[in-house]
Amino acid sequence: MHKTVIATASAPDAIGPYSQGWIAGDLIFTSGQIPVDPATGAIPEGIAAQADQSCKNVGAILTAADVTYEHVIKTTCFLADMGDFAAFNEVYAKFFTSKPARSCVAVKELPKGVLCEIEAIALKSR
Repeated sequence: MHKTVIATASAPDAIGPYSQGWIAGDLIFTSGQIPVDPATGAIPEGIAAQADQSCKNVGAILTAADVTYEHVIKTTCFLADMGDFAAFNEVYAKFFTSKPARSCVAVKELPKGVLCEIEAIALKSR
């Protein structure tokens, strides 16, 4: 099986020993994307702005793999507070209009103290 690392300056650099994503055959796997602005390193305030930036970061990796949000078949979403679920969903729904399969869980803590993180699996030939 052919494997290729995905690397783009349009998404935040990995902050640990991992890559932004991989293409493996017809599948694309993104690493979890937190709401860091890749140009400035800033993290926006509030769940809506953070969800928006996390979605944009996932989108940048998908673009680097030559696919779109429409190719996403599964996401996993992590929230620091399940009380943010409705506000998160409102933003998420604007990006993932094809309604991929999804898991969404609350976690104790996320890197850099952010409120959300999103990872995706996409299929090249959707």
